[in-house]
Amino acid sequence: MTPYRIQRHRKRSHGGSHMVLVPFIDMLMILVVFLLVHNSDVETLSNTKDITMPLSVSDKKPRETVVVMITGKELLVEGRVIATIAEVMRSPDMVIQALKSELQSQSAKTLLSAAQQTIAEREVTILGDTSVPYVVLKKVMATCTDADYGKVSLAVLEREQKVSARPALPTA
Repeated sequence: MTPYRIQRHRKRSHGGSHMVLVPFIDMLMILVVFLLVHNSDVETLSNTKDITMPLSVSDKKPRETVVVMITGKELLVEGRVIATIAEVMRSPDMVIQALKSELQSQSAKTLLSAAQQTIAEREVTILGDTSVPYVVLKKVMATCTDADYGKVSLAVLEREQKVSARPALPTA
């Protein structure tokens, strides 16, 4: 722009410049909404259609852990197939070696701060279908503790109401 055009422009805009704040406020609002949506402290556990989770009541929020999923047919760690339920049922051992080695490799892959945790602080979450036999669940839990995971949690669906500790007495 030539100096003459700059002077003419300043005269038209009354000598000063002003800043339009509406686009700036719009961008800030979009940024705030984005951060609110993506900054959640709840871990979302992957849930497949093959699993029907049991119901329970819990006041604690889930933490980020290694996830072991037991479907009606397969045993998975972080979405990777480790063994079939039939293989686990046939095995006479209480420890599932393939699961143990995968859990130990998952422990080695964790962040540096998590890797320095003691055995008692390492956590694993088991997502099991309600139709999974107790023998399989028991073997998976035994394998988790054998692989140096001190906290074993079972993932369940939250009930809407708390269940009383004592069963209701029939009224006459």
